[in-house]
Amino acid sequence: MKILVTGYHNPHYETVTEYMERAVQALGHDLLIFDDACHIVPGRIRSRISLLEKADLRHINGRLLARMQGTKPDLVLVTGGDRIREETIRALKAKGVLTALWTTDPPSGDWGVSRSAPFYDYVFCQGTEAVEILEQAGLARARWLPVGCDPVRHRPVALSPEERVRYGHDVVFVGSHYPERAALFERLCGFDLGIWGPGWEKLPAGSPLHRHLRGAHTAPGEWQKIYSASRIVLATHYHDPSGRYPVYQASPRVFEALACGAFMLCDRQRDVLALFRNGEHLVTFSDGEDLAAKVRYYLGHPGERQVIARKGREEAIRRHTYAHRIETLLDLARGN
Repeated sequence: MKILVTGYHNPHYETVTEYMERAVQALGHDLLIFDDACHIVPGRIRSRISLLEKADLRHINGRLLARMQGTKPDLVLVTGGDRIREETIRALKAKGVLTALWTTDPPSGDWGVSRSAPFYDYVFCQGTEAVEILEQAGLARARWLPVGCDPVRHRPVALSPEERVRYGHDVVFVGSHYPERAALFERLCGFDLGIWGPGWEKLPAGSPLHRHLRGAHTAPGEWQKIYSASRIVLATHYHDPSGRYPVYQASPRVFEALACGAFMLCDRQRDVLALFRNGEHLVTFSDGEDLAAKVRYYLGHPGERQVIARKGREEAIRRHTYAHRIETLLDLARGN
């Protein structure tokens, strides 16, 4: 099958787009790639001038149609979906091309995906909240399809003594700063805590978390070392600050950290609990007090921690790779 995958390609490191593309190839399909975030107008200008934003999106959609004409794929898989317009999907279908959408971000702001989703042949959503939102809008055929891990990229790695000192902590978090995360992590300042990720410079000057900050943006090769070197990895999920949308989806980092062999303490996110068993593949916490108590317990019980980490990695590799996800998507698209 010839599959054209559209999505955002980060110029600095791989993201879910590349993991999906590699899975398509690993399953023996012909892969065609389209970068749907190759803008011609800088974002700081587009955000201020709506006419330029619309013109830029027309340019991107025109390039996609031109790419399709020259390659004639059997299926166009749109990841994300924010930049591909309804008329483009109609044009693809008029040419006899199957179209599938796979949402990859939590709903937020003016969620334009809800307007374009009905025009696709198949709709898959990373989170169950997106499925519910689309169902409430009258689209009953959306399916839940979480992201996953790439065993080639997400695995334990051997570390030098210097790397173990640099990256190894009792407790680590890799991810963006949000005020509610900062308030939660302040309960852990009595532990050997390391935090990496963007936005943490926004902490108030007096926050005790400043001494635990280790770096801003981290490429996959670096957080792979962090997860391999540390005893406990934290996962806490984004929530829409406006309260407009629920967010139930499992972050990609859940699958990635588990595949790296990490012992994970995770907030009680609905989709995570539907995919992994609490106490067997990972451990969940309910609030700051519960988190601190479980950090203390599992640091003192390394045998239990290691068994859960091993079972978590086995489960991630056995059921939750991108190859599993692409197989599921294609089976549904073929009517199997």
